[in-house]
Amino acid sequence: MTNDAVSDGVGAGERLARAALTRVLEPGDEHGGRWLAEFGAAGLLARLTSGDDGRDELKGVGEQRLEGYRTRAAAAVPERDLAAVHALGGRFVCPGDQEWPSQLDDLGDARPVGLWVRGRPDLRIWSLRSVALVGARACTPYGAHMAAALGTGLAERGWVVTSGAAFGVDGAAHRGALAAGGATVAVLACGVDVAYPRGHAELIGRIAEQGLVIGELPPGAHPTRSRFVLRNRVIAALTRGTVVVEAEYRSGSLVTARGAQRLGRFTMGVPGPATSGLSAGVHELLRGEGVLVTDAAEVAELVGDIGDLAPGRRGPVVPRDLLDPDSARVLEALPAQGAADGREIARGAGTTADEALGRLYELHSLGFVERHGDGWQLARRPTPAGAARRGGT
Repeated sequence: MTNDAVSDGVGAGERLARAALTRVLEPGDEHGGRWLAEFGAAGLLARLTSGDDGRDELKGVGEQRLEGYRTRAAAAVPERDLAAVHALGGRFVCPGDQEWPSQLDDLGDARPVGLWVRGRPDLRIWSLRSVALVGARACTPYGAHMAAALGTGLAERGWVVTSGAAFGVDGAAHRGALAAGGATVAVLACGVDVAYPRGHAELIGRIAEQGLVIGELPPGAHPTRSRFVLRNRVIAALTRGTVVVEAEYRSGSLVTARGAQRLGRFTMGVPGPATSGLSAGVHELLRGEGVLVTDAAEVAELVGDIGDLAPGRRGPVVPRDLLDPDSARVLEALPAQGAADGREIARGAGTTADEALGRLYELHSLGFVERHGDGWQLARRPTPAGAARRGGT
């Protein structure tokens, strides 16, 4: 996708104004969202930069906060920000552009002003079939393994793996998708030209080459605690469902999950040890409306289309599982130790002596029982693995 691919959406003036407003409004600012809906981006920016203080029209905030908006608006240079993201091979996507993911509109007044994007793929198309994988930063080896396995499995099934590029579960999920040659999206709480955390600079670079790196904040913007929390609403809205892999009770990952629930998205959790504090938040989620999942097939079954079914699960098949019900009843009627005659076995199996005798000879040929004189007993030697298949029904 070229940088000009968004030119068929909103007008140049509106795009420029929205780019400026990403330096004025914090992510998720609902006051700003209401003003945008009422005045449009260009109209709102004009009111914030005019000589009039805007108090009559920009209602809902105090004078001090409004003055903060005006100070930021006066300092914004959107042309510079657009040039900076274009130099990275990126673009700025606005509501109204063909590439804008319409599911973000579910956020209402908290919808992003726009999204700064690095990477070639079309964000809207990728978001149609995407799943969020989130979890603890200080995850255990189990959590990292599960996140990577889920990332790989979903990528192999054609799903886009979306996460926040943080240490721990996020990074493992991204790496799992990349290792499978799959699609992955990193949603940052800073500018898309900022590698945060710094230890993931190489990973974020790989995601930008193979997938997409997106964010609400303009180039050069730094992350804060509140921006991390607010970033999570974008991850929840952008995807069909959210999977939480390890999370404590007070975890940002649970913010993403609760946001997904409010938006009507699927919410899933990967269980961990009952004694692990890092899984306590996940288990609490599963006690509510969350759905337990253990692999990519189960995730795809939940969020996918009709026919995306996970394979049936069952324990290992042993030879006696292959016996027909009548033969199995006769076999169960034999004592655990010692021998019994045919009539005793028939009573225990609830059948006639002749029927029991016929079944006993079948079981004898399959290696399950032995005859000693007038009595029958369980075979002492192990039953061959394929024996039941040779004579069973």
